[in-house]
Amino acid sequence: MSTDSDPDAELALAAVARFGLGSDAAVTLCNVSENHTYRVEDPTSGARYALRVHRPGYRSVQEIQSELMWIDALHADGTVDTPRAIVSSDGRRVLDVATGELGPRSVVMFEWLDGVAPDLDAGDAAARQFEILGAISARMHEHVRRWDRPDDFRRPRWDYQSTIGPRGHWGLWQDGLGIGGEERRQLERLEARIASRLRVFGEGTDRFGLIHADMRLANLLVDGERVRVIDFDDCGFSWYMYDFATAVSFMEDHPRVPELREAWVRGYRSAGELEPAAEAELQTFVMLRRLLLVAWIGSHHTFAPEAAELGAGFTAGTCALAEDYLSTN
Repeated sequence: MSTDSDPDAELALAAVARFGLGSDAAVTLCNVSENHTYRVEDPTSGARYALRVHRPGYRSVQEIQSELMWIDALHADGTVDTPRAIVSSDGRRVLDVATGELGPRSVVMFEWLDGVAPDLDAGDAAARQFEILGAISARMHEHVRRWDRPDDFRRPRWDYQSTIGPRGHWGLWQDGLGIGGEERRQLERLEARIASRLRVFGEGTDRFGLIHADMRLANLLVDGERVRVIDFDDCGFSWYMYDFATAVSFMEDHPRVPELREAWVRGYRSAGELEPAAEAELQTFVMLRRLLLVAWIGSHHTFAPEAAELGAGFTAGTCALAEDYLSTN
């Protein structure tokens, strides 16, 4: 592949060699968000991989290693189908790779899993997929409640302060695109209502723990009746119900969301307990996530194509959703 327009591509090619693949391996850019993700094809073995080149400063090596610890534990329990990390030629799974143009980047390579993202236009199949996803979420949450985490386990928090509060991981929603005086006033009311409800709901261990935190459609792979979960890069500590909110990211106003929420809840209850108080706050977590994504677009639109495409229209849609939420909660 050409590396002229993507400096990270040269680094990706260097990383592939560290994982024992030959110079004839094909490396293709798949996605740019927090990180650069590449599809790697080895013509010798026919194997395929997903190579993740981390954005500097977003995740520490210890946080990345902790992500892999949880994936290992989920595999050991048979809780979820998700790709395993590949061990490099020198026995490591998290590499520091640098090139002449770029400084050191953390790199991880995973197995490639087949499947396609859920399709909301797939009729009853979409609801069935969300029902399966609800059951997967319940099993993951139950696993976390039982798991004895290693002492050196480190992952970020996705609480109020670190999402839409002053210490937001993705900046301030006030710096989002298309925010004028009217939008700011509307979203300030939304933030205050969310904060109030979250204070009442609390962070008890039955409601708050380690979650995937980014189960949006792009991170789900449907293969027949199987729904696989990929990309644990944002996994961290938050409310368990936040996992549903992430599953409807960027499509919170889609007319099928109420139906999909019912399917998710039905699936969740088939595999675990879901208290009525938690179900009652699902829309609060949807709005928390939506406001966080306004901040994400504001801080990422200059380098993440998806953020640039959503633009100021996403803020306008958020204000419409806020009006409905404030009138009913």
